[in-house]
Amino acid sequence: MNLLQDAVRYLNDPFNWTRANGIIELLVQHLRISALAVLAAMAIGIPVGALLGHTGRGGGFAVALSNVSRAVPTLALLTVFAVTPIGFGPNATTIALALFAVPPVLTNTYVGFRGVDRDVVEASRAMGMSGRQVLLRAELPLATPLMMTGVRTAAVQVVATATLAALVAGGGLGRIITLGFRQQDYGAVLAGALVVAALAVLTELLLAAVSWAITPGEKRVPFARVRPRRAAVAGAAAPR
Repeated sequence: MNLLQDAVRYLNDPFNWTRANGIIELLVQHLRISALAVLAAMAIGIPVGALLGHTGRGGGFAVALSNVSRAVPTLALLTVFAVTPIGFGPNATTIALALFAVPPVLTNTYVGFRGVDRDVVEASRAMGMSGRQVLLRAELPLATPLMMTGVRTAAVQVVATATLAALVAGGGLGRIITLGFRQQDYGAVLAGALVVAALAVLTELLLAAVSWAITPGEKRVPFARVRPRRAAVAGAAAPR
């Protein structure tokens, strides 16, 4: 209980937010590293997954190779980068996290495109659409929900794993945790972990909203379906 109180006290201190290398500055660094890594993974994973899913050639091998790469720890990549021209710092962390984020994006994109009903594809071609038009106008809208699931999974994983950046002088919220361990200030360690967890949850919620907004079809708030039913029941029960 004292540990939680120390964490709350740390988070309630405005100085810990506004000072140099405070929570706000480290949060900005964390978001920049995470955003660049996810965007790089999307730039690689979505086109490759869409092309393999559209053509159906070589997809199984690419997805298998992508999934095998998940077994490589991000910290091991950062260690390898340390002895290469990449070195330490934000660039090394961004590259490692991008490689970490590619597998879920590529796999979900491929599965989403391969899961499109073949009758829809054949009907699109019968209407005179070119291969590119079939890909963009017929397959992409139907594959978007599963593709966005991969992006959300990758983004949450990257936000959580970006704390490793502090181990290679890359900045980010992980510095609060590592500094807390060095100073044996476990309240600060818990505070840093809580901020990272909250950021991961917010990332999931934000991307879920984006996925809902860009997915084709009728947009409904989940509880919106209940109101018409209640109105109908009330209308039926009203005396005539």
